[in-house]
Amino acid sequence: MPTTSLPPSLLALIALAGLYAGIQNALAGGGSFITFPTLLLAGLNPLAANMSSTIALFPSQITTAIAGRKLVGGVGPVPFRHLFWISLAGGVAGALLLLSTPVSIFTRLVPWLVLFATSVFTWGSFFRKPRAEGEPHDAWPAPLLLMVQGGIAVYGGYFGGGIGFLMLAALTIAGQQVRMATASKNVLAMTMNASAVVIFALSPQINWWAVLALGAGGIVGGVVGGWLMHRLPEKGLRAFVVLVGAVLTVWLFVR
Repeated sequence: MPTTSLPPSLLALIALAGLYAGIQNALAGGGSFITFPTLLLAGLNPLAANMSSTIALFPSQITTAIAGRKLVGGVGPVPFRHLFWISLAGGVAGALLLLSTPVSIFTRLVPWLVLFATSVFTWGSFFRKPRAEGEPHDAWPAPLLLMVQGGIAVYGGYFGGGIGFLMLAALTIAGQQVRMATASKNVLAMTMNASAVVIFALSPQINWWAVLALGAGGIVGGVVGGWLMHRLPEKGLRAFVVLVGAVLTVWLFVR
């Protein structure tokens, strides 16, 4: 059962996964690619693992969003508050959709979701060319941007893997410069996950022992990651996340 206490050795392993995920998120993103399979290996079903991971990593998202809050902004005719509210609504919709999905169906969907998220992460890490500061652009129409952001928010509330790169790509293509887009997507990711966390916290599927261990490790990892930010090769970390995602995808398809 999700509320069953876990052995201390397993909790220590989960905390270590949270530590690495916190470092990974601070440096490059993709921490859920570490925490999700760790919780699966700990015995949680995919639905419980996804929700528990979302709740556990949320505190570090808050600190990241607060750190860059002064840089956030809207895109063209779309003010930031509109992006905020559509992200909040989409996160609620995605979370409710997840809770209404039977574990058996979600288990069959997970390999495809991980494959999609790994593909997005790989593209964002190694193939997407960020827009340079001052580079001209063709702004998206407001309805298109809101529709795209709403779709990302629903996906974020439902599963969430790769939402950072999806939003960064959408915001920069729509017209934001990279620095503002990075800060904006951090706040929007926190917003859509905040609504999901409130809803997930009421689910009996949550393993709170795992959440506490993972969250504690993630907070420490975020602090360590901030210190290591200019000391480790980012591409190496991203390559490791892609490798984990690829192995996890294959394992989920064949198991």
